[in-house]
Amino acid sequence: MNRISLLPSALALALFASQAPAQTLRPNVGEPPPAGYARILPLWPGSAPLSKGTASGDIPKLFYYPAAAPGVRSAVIVLPGGGYTRLMMEKEGASEARWLASHGVAAFVLQYRLAPWYKYPAPMLDGSRAVRYVRSHAADFGVDPNRIGVWGFSAGGHLAGYLATEPAVRDKTSSDPVERVNAHPDFAIFSYARLSMDDSIPRSTNMEALIGENPTPEMLDRVSYARHVTKESSPGFIYSTSADQTVSSLTATAFYDALKRAGVPAELHVFELGQHGTGLGQNLKGLPELEVWPVLLQHWMQLHGWMIGSASER
Repeated sequence: MNRISLLPSALALALFASQAPAQTLRPNVGEPPPAGYARILPLWPGSAPLSKGTASGDIPKLFYYPAAAPGVRSAVIVLPGGGYTRLMMEKEGASEARWLASHGVAAFVLQYRLAPWYKYPAPMLDGSRAVRYVRSHAADFGVDPNRIGVWGFSAGGHLAGYLATEPAVRDKTSSDPVERVNAHPDFAIFSYARLSMDDSIPRSTNMEALIGENPTPEMLDRVSYARHVTKESSPGFIYSTSADQTVSSLTATAFYDALKRAGVPAELHVFELGQHGTGLGQNLKGLPELEVWPVLLQHWMQLHGWMIGSASER
């Protein structure tokens, strides 16, 4: 089935805007903010598309972590998990951003909008805008606009799947210079991400927080990103564990298989132990095996010239 364009019509925007919950609720935010950032960067100069207010949770933003090494480098936008209802800003955001910055990669942690106030497509709009924002301001951050990646965890990994498989579109007629660059990442990293909604893969939910209680088959197809991989999809590094009972590792293998069939560079690591939400895998009781996976990621990024130490940067 063909992907339906995310670009919402005025009617669609009005429909989603009308689905706000009771006004007594306030939009969820990632709290507390991630530690150690240098700057906070709102993604839009005014209200974001589909915005329902002006509280912190209505304002998608980036937390910026400059690269420790000088020179033009790559950048990674980290997308925390939390089931589209909250954001694990430290464990699946700041920890990784600091790790990236220490390895010479500029890092940004994205606070995207969350349920119950915001459902599809608001988080996707925020993710796309984040890539566009970093790419359009690449010179300001000292990064290469052609070496911008995303790294998502759980629901954030699902969002990364959208970005990695969405065509590289841009609005060349927009008065906003950010919208005139494309939102397609140059590479993508997936940590225990839900990347397929195929019925053959066990799942406990239909991602109701994002797509509602009774999603149509069309909507389920739209958010099942293993089905939308093409030769233009972003190269991917995929990390999962067989013991994960929240997001089956079969979604990781399905996405890897789709990338492989399309001829897209990809690397897959499925560890035997480790429940959902292992983060960087460091100092977890009874799980010393997982401590190696960031090293595997480091080597993969170096292989492609996205991290200090690659042959192309020596």
